[in-house]
Amino acid sequence: MSMSTPDIAVNIRNLTFHHILPGTRLPVTPEPTLLDVNFNLLKGSRTLLIGGNGAGKSTLLTLLSGKRMIQKGDMTIFGRDVFRDLPEGVTYLGTEWAMNARVRGDIVVSNFLDSVGGYRHKERRDHLLNVLDVNLDWHMHAISDGERRRVQLVMGLMGQWDLLLLDEVTVDLDVLVRSELLKFLREESESRGATIIYATHIFDGLDDFPTHVAHMRDGAFALNPTPWPLEASLMPPDGQLLKTGSLLHSVALTWLAEDRSHRIKEEKEGKRPVLRGARKQVNPTDSESFYKKYDYSH
Repeated sequence: MSMSTPDIAVNIRNLTFHHILPGTRLPVTPEPTLLDVNFNLLKGSRTLLIGGNGAGKSTLLTLLSGKRMIQKGDMTIFGRDVFRDLPEGVTYLGTEWAMNARVRGDIVVSNFLDSVGGYRHKERRDHLLNVLDVNLDWHMHAISDGERRRVQLVMGLMGQWDLLLLDEVTVDLDVLVRSELLKFLREESESRGATIIYATHIFDGLDDFPTHVAHMRDGAFALNPTPWPLEASLMPPDGQLLKTGSLLHSVALTWLAEDRSHRIKEEKEGKRPVLRGARKQVNPTDSESFYKKYDYSH
């Protein structure tokens, strides 16, 4: 189906990306982190990125947020180049925020939100305070990781974003708050045409959330963003589907199991080195020999 440019939120063409060693132009590894990525996302879509650890989900989201430069390909958001002309209204929320020393300091939540411009978005800020059940009198250094995550989400979502990039930010939330957040995000998508790309490993309660799902493996797309629920021809065969919980959870679990089997098969065929799991060793390592000298437990 042909689509006019105004309908497209994200356009990625021929994207290949290597992580580069600091201070050089040399790649960290010969294999790219992302390889030949091509897809469009429509405005108002909600895409779920599914893939194992190291599949490239976080890298893709940080690239879309303009945090790193690509070496090959093109990425546009709302028709504008991500790296030279990033449009307003792009919000990225990742897990690293919680490790920032500033957000762990002794500052009251109300003052913290004011310091990042909460007073400019009073109506949306107050709505999110209710959705995420946040106490304005909390002290940032004295609350739990989950409560701190709620404050991050209020901060990040209170402006009127048009593209939201979520990288595992619901991992600390309790089930009720997560459900209320997903309801809010769906309403934003449907009422304002906002676009969401969400990477997560928690699939419970998500069956009705995405408009599209995508499967990433080894930095490439085993399945490009595809309307959800999947057509029967794209579903894992019933005999191979690892049924557990919801349909989405079952599909995700099956894909991840296939990814692991694919990797192990390639390792056995010598197509890639064996890097994971226990390692067979005949001679002790230097560190093992050293520590044995000072092991008085026997």
